[in-house]
Amino acid sequence: MRILVVGGSGLIGANVVDVLRERGHAATTAARTAGPGVDHVLDAETASVDDLRPLLAGLDGAVYAARTDEQRPRRKPVYPLYRREMVEPVVRLFTAARQEGLTRGAIMGSYYTYFDRLRPQWHLADRHTYVRCRLEQAREGRAAAGSGLPVAVLELPFVFGRAGDRLPNWAGPLDRWARSRSPLIMPPGGTAAASARSVAEVTVDALERGDGGDIPIADENLTWNDMIARIADAVGRRRRVGRLPAGVTRAGLRLGGLLMSAGRKEAGINPSHFADLLLADLFIQPASGRALEPALRETFPDTAGGSASPPR
Repeated sequence: MRILVVGGSGLIGANVVDVLRERGHAATTAARTAGPGVDHVLDAETASVDDLRPLLAGLDGAVYAARTDEQRPRRKPVYPLYRREMVEPVVRLFTAARQEGLTRGAIMGSYYTYFDRLRPQWHLADRHTYVRCRLEQAREGRAAAGSGLPVAVLELPFVFGRAGDRLPNWAGPLDRWARSRSPLIMPPGGTAAASARSVAEVTVDALERGDGGDIPIADENLTWNDMIARIADAVGRRRRVGRLPAGVTRAGLRLGGLLMSAGRKEAGINPSHFADLLLADLFIQPASGRALEPALRETFPDTAGGSASPPR
């Protein structure tokens, strides 16, 4: 196969490129910023169908691996901004792919769309702009591709790993917290987790099959307590993690939502409803059982050389 990976310099995209090439496929990359391994400098938010078609000519498939920060507060209303960042670039990419006769594609999505199907009573699309736009991204991207170009949507949980200097966007604050002397406390609930390598392998499997389905991915399901304890252990600061009461979690997030709204700002995930997600077990069944620990330690290295303190 000959595949274009949009966002090919990022954590997920770079791993997809590696797996494609390991399996004997040809991969080219497009990214917003020039750098090692970037074949085409391209701003997916502004690239037109006509800009994209020459990059896709003669290829078999395309992967959209660019990402959006769903937690960062932005000025209201955020829906048009999320449409511009998440939905419209995918529509243009797969419109161009269809016009060039490509036969397979993949979108790096979110496990929130999996839970929207599994738990419709949570009303995720109504409460969270990010989830609404993830659903629109998948639906409209597939419509643009047409029936002859199946597009798989990889529904991603917390993803651990590294690609050069690229780490998960949430890794920095957790790394600093785990290395500090501050107490570690987490609410009940938990999340599915996967390594970037696993995501890449599942993505390439889907491309090889020409799969156009929704594909939730999990290597392990972790409670928040377990995840933070393992991160602290990885960085050499092993200690017990306390339990933050659910009521305190709800009150804090509601207050954050009120303050954000007072500042005329929004985030893709609404803080006023985020507690419902944070306190739930966002687990994907079945998990693959692939080892997550190497990717976790790659994300959170022990730079002090293994001076872990015993649990107290």
